[in-house]
Amino acid sequence: MTLPRLYAIADASFGDPVELAARLFEGGARLLQVRNKAAGAGEFLCQVESVLRHAPPDARVLVNDRADIALLARAHGVHLGQDDLPAVHARSILGAGALIGVSTHNLEQALAADLLEIDYIAAGPVFATSSKENPDPVLGVEGLRRICDAVRKPVVAIGGITLARSAEVYAAGAASIAVIADLLRAEDICARTRQWCT
Repeated sequence: MTLPRLYAIADASFGDPVELAARLFEGGARLLQVRNKAAGAGEFLCQVESVLRHAPPDARVLVNDRADIALLARAHGVHLGQDDLPAVHARSILGAGALIGVSTHNLEQALAADLLEIDYIAAGPVFATSSKENPDPVLGVEGLRRICDAVRKPVVAIGGITLARSAEVYAAGAASIAVIADLLRAEDICARTRQWCT
């Protein structure tokens, strides 16, 4: 499958994820993950449903961590961390048509993920990131390149990636770049998203 080059993340630690998603969509994002680590299940479900109501027809919305909420909201898929529900169970819950990705932080994890019935492998952090409380060791561009060269599935690079550094990340083999801070800290999120999408 072909992923958009930008994988936007509406992270609640930067504001209301529904409002953030609206600005990201307006700027041209068409693959978007809703992320709210602090919300209870009920609140998170309502937020995901709201994002889906406002999503353009050609957009795909993924839920961070929670396959159950993705199912209930009828989202397009789920993104799973290393400690979340195993991908095989998420696939059985969401079905063959769902978009499922798994976070990996080193080559060993990426090779294991490549054997799973998932659609993409997220690899990172590529650079130092402030979006996670206890980030894994930085891969660097060369670590990302080793992963991209070793796996068959599309790789989504994540972690501290700015627009200025995006060219070297794509050149390392990333199919897509997941972006949080470089979009959500922008004075004009919509305009910054548009820059990423052009």
